Amino acid sequence: MTMLDRIQRALVIAPHPDDEVLGCGGTIARLTAMGRVVDVAIVTRGFAPRFDPGQADAVRAEALEAHRRLGVAHTHFLDFPAAELDCVPRADLNRAIGDVVASSRADTLFVPFVGDMHFDHRLVFESAMVAARPRGDSYPLRILAYETVSETNWAAPYLGPAFQPHLFVDIAGYVDAKLEAFSCFASQVRPFPDERSLEALRALAMMRGACVSRAAAEAFTYVREVV
Repeated sequence: MTMLDRIQRALVIAPHPDDEVLGCGGTIARLTAMGRVVDVAIVTRGFAPRFDPGQADAVRAEALEAHRRLGVAHTHFLDFPAAELDCVPRADLNRAIGDVVASSRADTLFVPFVGDMHFDHRLVFESAMVAARPRGDSYPLRILAYETVSETNWAAPYLGPAFQPHLFVDIAGYVDAKLEAFSCFASQVRPFPDERSLEALRALAMMRGACVSRAAAEAFTYVREVV
């Protein structure tokens, strides 16, 4: 039995729309193909004047279509201000993420890596850890941190934690589903050699797969598992 076999209900927590597909789109597709329930929580939304409201609406629609293609059961939009999470009272962020963790009844959380460059990612990680505190008999049994291109790999490893994966999920049969889902984000896809290009995402999946003699994989760091 693999780790994936132990997952019945998963929640992917994404600071921004598309992080969930970039970090674990292939794993989502594999889990839903196994008949497992996967929810996604998108924590932030772009608000004026920093972001164009029409663009924010378009990205939300793109996310919903991407999730439909991946088989996501439910998408939770928390609507905190993007790029301004450091201005949000920490208790409010903790409460909102805690509520969605509880309502999803997830046994597994996928969260952004704490060492990511974007401060939103770090704050979401910390609030997710508050929500997943192992208290009582009902809490997520496992927590995995995913990597996000142009965030995880841009951080300075000598100034903070470096992403060193402990777990590789074989997505050889699902890498195309991941790329198709990311293609739904027409506003976010960039031409190669940009990291957020379809070619770069396939290359990362192939490189992570080659680390463990697989055609394609997604890499994660283990935060905790209770067995």
